[in-house]
Amino acid sequence: QVQLVEYGGGLVQAGGSLRLSCTASGRISTYAMAWFRQAPGKERDFVAACTGMICSAFYAHSVEGRFTISRDNNKNTVYLQMNSLKAEDTAVYYCAADPPGPFHTTARDYPYWGQGTQVTVSS
Repeated sequence: QVQLVEYGGGLVQAGGSLRLSCTASGRISTYAMAWFRQAPGKERDFVAACTGMICSAFYAHSVEGRFTISRDNNKNTVYLQMNSLKAEDTAVYYCAADPPGPFHTTARDYPYWGQGTQVTVSS
């Protein structure tokens, strides 16, 4: 069983930056790690994922070029650096983990989740 805890959400002005962290209770070096986000009244959407121990990164088109996902396997932690934030990035951000296997970008395919952290971008 993997437990995930996110840190780093908050309130930021448009154009600003935040870095989210997600720390796992167990070793996640071979797991796919992903970030999803959910705005009020909307579905939980894929943001970014990191597969493999060296982190092959994948991004949603809406964040590509602005967000960067990375991992530190020694710390069992995955990060999401968010730059040039926009009001439409406002959401609860969730960290998710998936054991080794096919790569997924849909929330239902990830068995392990953190509790979420709120990111609010003021315009």
